[in-house]
Amino acid sequence: MKYRETFDREVLVEDVWIPTRDGKTRLHARIWRPVDAGTAPVPALLEYLPYRKSDWTAPRDAQRHPWYAGHGYASVRVDLRGSGDSEGVMLDEYTATELADGVDVVNWLAAQPWCTGKVGMFGISWGGFNSLQIAALRPAPLKAVVTVCSTDDRYDNDVHYTGGAVLGIDMLAWAGTMLAFTARPPHPASVGEDRWLPMWRERLDALEPFLHTWLAHQERDAYWRHGSVCEDYGAIGAAVLAVGGWADPYRDTVLRLLEHLDAPVRGLIGPWSHQYPDRGLPPGPAIGFLQETLRWWDHWLKDEPTGVLDEPILRAWINDPVPPATSYATMPGRWVGEDAWPSPSVRWDERPLGGPADEPVTVRSPLHTGLDAGRFFPFGNATDLPPDQRAEDGRSVCFDSAALRERVEILGRPRIRLRLDSATPRAHVIVRVCDVAPDGSSTLVTRGVLNLMSRKGRERAVEWRPGTYEDVEFELNATGYAFPPGHRVRVAVSDAYWPWVWPHGERGQLTVWPGGSALLLPVRDPGADAAREQPITFEEPEQAPPLPVTTAPSAEPRPERTVTHDVATGEWTLEVDPNYGGSRTYPDGLRYEESARETYRIRSDDPLSAVASSRWTIRLRRGDWEAEVVTAMELRATAEEFIMDSSIEARANGETVATRAWHRTTPRTSA
Repeated sequence: MKYRETFDREVLVEDVWIPTRDGKTRLHARIWRPVDAGTAPVPALLEYLPYRKSDWTAPRDAQRHPWYAGHGYASVRVDLRGSGDSEGVMLDEYTATELADGVDVVNWLAAQPWCTGKVGMFGISWGGFNSLQIAALRPAPLKAVVTVCSTDDRYDNDVHYTGGAVLGIDMLAWAGTMLAFTARPPHPASVGEDRWLPMWRERLDALEPFLHTWLAHQERDAYWRHGSVCEDYGAIGAAVLAVGGWADPYRDTVLRLLEHLDAPVRGLIGPWSHQYPDRGLPPGPAIGFLQETLRWWDHWLKDEPTGVLDEPILRAWINDPVPPATSYATMPGRWVGEDAWPSPSVRWDERPLGGPADEPVTVRSPLHTGLDAGRFFPFGNATDLPPDQRAEDGRSVCFDSAALRERVEILGRPRIRLRLDSATPRAHVIVRVCDVAPDGSSTLVTRGVLNLMSRKGRERAVEWRPGTYEDVEFELNATGYAFPPGHRVRVAVSDAYWPWVWPHGERGQLTVWPGGSALLLPVRDPGADAAREQPITFEEPEQAPPLPVTTAPSAEPRPERTVTHDVATGEWTLEVDPNYGGSRTYPDGLRYEESARETYRIRSDDPLSAVASSRWTIRLRRGDWEAEVVTAMELRATAEEFIMDSSIEARANGETVATRAWHRTTPRTSA
């Protein structure tokens, strides 16, 4: 990593309030801009998040916002309404109010005397989501977007549902995380000693766990269509640079945007986790991402010839085979380019799972199948990625190819077609594709989920008629991977995948006809790049100097991820420390302490034994000011309904500010 100490433009940092259209609520912003922007105006770049610029994202913000400012931009970090130091309350994610506020911010930035009137938006995850969503509202000053690890489909490619199934591991965990975030106070140093406590009380009074809303909408209805730009790709007029990583759950969005956007678009997919690609967190290699985005901004916001449109429409990393591991400092592989997507250099290779005369097989997986799935959101931690899949394969029905005679490269979204029957009206089917080495080790390549209730479309729930077979086909997650000669391609089929997939209320089983089933692989011509004049390369990572933050180890160190089994009861327990950053002390004297724990329990034979819980403790201290938030959330279910219990306690300087508890139930309509 190279840290840029000096820039051509001297940088000024200022905190400001930005008004919104309701005339009552102001958003708090931090602006890094050239000192001389008043006489030599610059374009503005906006990152718009709920993750608290004054503490949680401050280290990350320091890496990029000053860097952009030093290169001639006003780089702006804004807390959403009701989050961080902004006024108002936050009631859900990606609300119409949030997006309208974002349009107001874009227009306000464009009207400032230090701005040329042109604005770009960027962000990772939430900031990438709302960059696309605000672009679809077409504020005139917004000319370009860089969206990283984001989605175009809030229902089927976010933290709530996958393949129409409840995403147990993050439906609960992310709801718990957002409860802890929305319950935190603003900083007195930002909003004033006399205002922070009334603002905090207003937030606490308005709290309602997002989980209640998310589980009330189990099909893809109007709630999920709102903010899903896949509903109308043509609404986006700004140029879009879409970025993802093969270890990130949102990577499919990059390929869909390339295929469907009418606006100028380019895609970039590396081996990365849910992180900006310059941060150097596993898996690498990291790239000079800030320099790459600067080329994008300079082209669209400064009309400079940077050659960004001469690049292939998709630049993608092809992972070379590796032994299974939960972390890789660097993935071996190579960059390839595609000048169109879908690509003429990718063909469909249909691989039947069996012959016509093969007998049907029964799939009835233990309900703890999935404990080796890895983290839904890999963040670059030591236990994020899936370990050796042999144990998972043993709990599934597997179909192996013959040993490969030559290297097989795939790029895109594989598909699976299964001829099957379900013994129960409600069931899931999960398919994993693994690379099996000659020593028997099994590396996960990709996977996919289908709730059979949603096989006719995510908008409606259709129960299965036991005793009848159907052909179902669905996509697996996108990947770029090379199977080497001598290895085998394994298709592993299960009907359970805990805690990624919340089990239906009745124990079932599937019957699969191998002869009527097939894996369809998007096989890429390995010689497709032979005619490319220039290899695809990137500069080394470069950032602004890091924020001088002091980190502290936990007073009670614990593993990131543990699995235990009670042999007598058959209960399996997965405990996870999400390890978002831990405790740290900032240059301004703020001490931030964070402790989070997720727990998932299930018995191998009882779908109604599934329980997921999340607990957070947050402490903020500066001088004689101290605030503490403790949240807890639990999700369980009967055959007929989900049961949600949540609580919060908020304290200021040791005195209780608020204590709240919620108990809610909601019918299981399709989940």
